[in-house]
Parts: sequence; C-alpha cells; structure tokens
Amino acid sequence: MTATMLTITDKAAERVKALISKSDKPVEGLRVGITTRGCNGMSYTVDYVDARRPGDELIEDKGVKIFVDPMAIMYIIGSEMDYTEDKFQTGFTFNNPNAKSFCGCGESFSV
Repeated sequence: MTATMLTITDKAAERVKALISKSDKPVEGLRVGITTRGCNGMSYTVDYVDARRPGDELIEDKGVKIFVDPMAIMYIIGSEMDYTEDKFQTGFTFNNPNAKSFCGCGESFSV
C-alpha cells in the first residue's frame, strides 16, 4: 500500500482559495516545500504557483491545487496540511508522521 502524498483539511482548502482569490496576479495553486532553517534543521515553505515546475507532485483536492516540490516529497509524504487561526498562531500547519522532533516554537522539525 502506498502512502498518500499529502492530505488537505477543509480549513486549509478554504484558506488556499481565499489566498488565490486575493492575489493580484494569476495563481494556479500553492507550492509546499522544505528549506533548511530553524533550530531543528528543516522548515516548511508555502508559496504561490503560477505554473507547474518539472518534478512537482500535484495534489488536487477540495477544489485546490497543491504542488509539492520534488526535494520535499520524501520529508512530507503522508502529512496533513491544515490551517490554524488562534490568538497565538495563524498559518498553515503540518501534521507530519515523518518528523522525529520539533523545536520549541514549532517553526522547524527534523526527520
């Protein structure tokens, strides 16, 4: 059985739609990637996408398109993308079964 690349919650899909509708240029979806940063080594990136890049993994769900950067695939396979809005944090969050540890502020992780 193969693991699902990335699942998207209803809240995350709603936020993606809202961001795309507010963009001042044509946007096809959002790209999820990984960058080396933070006290635990890796951090998620989320950026606008105007065109699919070679190697991008495309997830189409709940009326949105999420492009996964090919360099991030092995780190986020099986993850869930959510959107959280409370008095301490607002933004996309990832429930990642591959993460072995997280920093105290929640900005970075290691696998």
